[in-house]
Amino acid sequence: MMRTILQGRLLPPPPIKLRHSSLLFSPSHSHHNLKFTTKSSPSPSRITMASIKVHGVPMSTATMRVLAALYEKELEFELLPVDMRAGAHKQEPFLSLNPFGQIPALQDGDLTLFESRAITEYIADEYSEKGEKLTCPGCKKVKAITKVWLNVEGQQFDPIASKIAFERIFKGMFGMTMDPAAVQELEGKLVKVLDIYEARLSKSEFLACDCFTLADLHHLPVIHYLMGTDSKTLFESRPKVSEWVKKITARPAWAKVVDLQKQ
Repeated sequence: MMRTILQGRLLPPPPIKLRHSSLLFSPSHSHHNLKFTTKSSPSPSRITMASIKVHGVPMSTATMRVLAALYEKELEFELLPVDMRAGAHKQEPFLSLNPFGQIPALQDGDLTLFESRAITEYIADEYSEKGEKLTCPGCKKVKAITKVWLNVEGQQFDPIASKIAFERIFKGMFGMTMDPAAVQELEGKLVKVLDIYEARLSKSEFLACDCFTLADLHHLPVIHYLMGTDSKTLFESRPKVSEWVKKITARPAWAKVVDLQKQ
């Protein structure tokens, strides 16, 4: 039976309750670990385990956020699918990685982290010399502006946008009926957020500054889903927002995340 992931939370079938704005469907996944690298793979006799391990599923918005950061940094990592259907995220050994029982969790050597946005910030900082910077170079004021837009995504954009994705996409997967009134109300809230984005993007190429940062990257998972629905008009009707969406979704690193969903 299909189940949902809301920021890594598995909700039991019926009744399905929306516990958080970010959500995703958990498909069947192979139990084999998947190793990813941006370099040519060594011969089988020379393969070594990647030090970075991601526990999650590539359809989850939270997991997608972490995978995007890893690909932007051109880091080798191992994806260990979590059997959500079997409730593996609510049992040991996963609970030793995240006691809240939510995906994803990341291991980097002897360090274990959970909460996707905290993980991406760690990746950007720890591997600052690798791949894309993901942070704005400059003074403390520039860094402060970046933090503002990181918080805007998490507190203003995502709580609304993820609920729209739930209504438009995932309800149908569970045999539930979309609530048009709820969608209309949510979209009315989202347009106000996007109007602010339009104004911001008229002054800056990306949200935090003129370079791609985590503030942009964090939007990608939910935007990816909404652009496949009628809600895409909310983005496309705003020239600067539309241009921004096209730029961030066209990034090679993001294409790799999307490709994982097809495997």
